[in-house]
Amino acid sequence: MRAVPPAQPVARVRGWTADDAHRQSLTALAGFVLLVMALIVFEAVRGSQPSLREFGWRFFTGSAWDPVAGKFGALPYLYGTLVSSGLALLLALPLGLGSAIFLAELAPPRIGELISFVIELLAAIPSIVFGLWGVFVLAPWLRTVIEPWLIAHLGFLPLFQGFPFGLGMLNAGLVLAVMIIPTIASLSREVLRATPGTLREAALALGATRAEAIAVVVDTARPGILGAVILGLGRALGETMAVTMVIGNTARISASLLAPGATLASVIANEFTEATSSLHLSALIEIALVLFLMTVIVNAIATLLVRWATGGRREHSAAH
Repeated sequence: MRAVPPAQPVARVRGWTADDAHRQSLTALAGFVLLVMALIVFEAVRGSQPSLREFGWRFFTGSAWDPVAGKFGALPYLYGTLVSSGLALLLALPLGLGSAIFLAELAPPRIGELISFVIELLAAIPSIVFGLWGVFVLAPWLRTVIEPWLIAHLGFLPLFQGFPFGLGMLNAGLVLAVMIIPTIASLSREVLRATPGTLREAALALGATRAEAIAVVVDTARPGILGAVILGLGRALGETMAVTMVIGNTARISASLLAPGATLASVIANEFTEATSSLHLSALIEIALVLFLMTVIVNAIATLLVRWATGGRREHSAAH
């Protein structure tokens, strides 16, 4: 028999093996990402110190925003951010998830490829193009058709009272919904495609209908779908230019979706270059810090939801 040559020793560089060097380099890269995040938080906290000392918690509960008088309250912008993002998610979720289920489970290959291409193309459109579409196409349509109809038929509800401006919370919610549909649809489609095909086959073999088999697949892919939804919500929270162009940019709190409003990102885009006083600039930096913290909280909630969904499924599997 031919003798097997002994294994070659791992290459060493000044006492380190190649594996050690590889591991340390990857650790350093991961640490660099954390360092960048820490620097962003540090600079935001340092820049917002004058506003934090001047207003404290009143900054989050006050509604007056007057740079001339030196009064700043972020409550209207917090409200506008949450309402516009929530409305966008409410509109985009059924469309995005429905598209993903159709593409992954029902669509013929050629039609599925065509629709997938259109969705991916929609995701590549710059946000300012969505803003122009919202101003010149969506706003006149809302002002002349949709909002008058809503006022005439649903005006008894606080959500649809007011005047048909065309630019306002409803327009911003619709634009954001169109922008986050590709995120939800594309990621959910990939999650559904990654689900083992044996689940579908087992459900059909047990006598389930096609709809019931799809329901089993969707339930199995629930953690990934939740992650896709939260990613879409994160984009809606931080979107700037498109929302700034269509929301109306008024620092007010109104129950009506037809009224103009403003978001945390839009007030920064509108006033950062015009902030002349240090207190005004500090208030805008504090708003950026709040937006950053909101994003962190949303991602943390997404992680908890995914763990909850995964844990619930594992417990269900263990019980059976």
